[in-house]
Amino acid sequence: MIDPRLIALYDVENPWGRDDDFFLRLAGQTPAARVLDLGCGTGRLTVALAAAGHRVTGVEPQRAALDAARARPGADRVTWLEGTAADLPTGGYDLALATSHVAQEIRDDADWARTLTDLRRALVDGGRFVFDSRDPAARRWERWNPVDSRRRLALPAGPVDAWTELTGVREAVVAFRHHYVLPDGAELTSPGALRFRTEAELRAALADAGFTVERICGGWAGEPVGTGGDGELIVVARAA
Repeated sequence: MIDPRLIALYDVENPWGRDDDFFLRLAGQTPAARVLDLGCGTGRLTVALAAAGHRVTGVEPQRAALDAARARPGADRVTWLEGTAADLPTGGYDLALATSHVAQEIRDDADWARTLTDLRRALVDGGRFVFDSRDPAARRWERWNPVDSRRRLALPAGPVDAWTELTGVREAVVAFRHHYVLPDGAELTSPGALRFRTEAELRAALADAGFTVERICGGWAGEPVGTGGDGELIVVARAA
């Protein structure tokens, strides 16, 4: 079970950003779309999509995160589902999003393949799947150390000192641990691991699942991959 204090820290550490603008703008290309937000977390973008007039379903496997999402203003306009892509109806969506690098949380290749197959089934023919994944060529994990990653978060109870510690790199899976020192001196830690897939690996897996890649960008302003963008692989694919 996730410590509820980590949920509060997540929202402070991850405010609305350029990535949210990108996904919201892209969703707006299909007015009143049936949108799936897979791995919606605490629902920051999910609720905004509903406020923009879309019919939105937020899917999240972590109960604590989903409870926080349901408590947001405007959450009553969203259909919330505790589960995974396997729980989705067939042909129920025009657009599927997987934001905040949630695709990298699916570390096993077989699980990733099943997720893509489930998403293809859940989308109408011609529907789009859009997601972000950090570009392994940018080697962002090399900055996950107590010096480069140190940051201070402002909470109502006082400042929280935070940093990220790299704990291992093995076969494209990068393990780490977030550290948070609370105003009362208590320390919380949150371990995690992400799978870094190359552009070629993403393209191959999508093709196997029945998707056609429309474009892959390296940054939130549409920069080409590897040309000084944001170190991202931002993928727009269409259900073939």
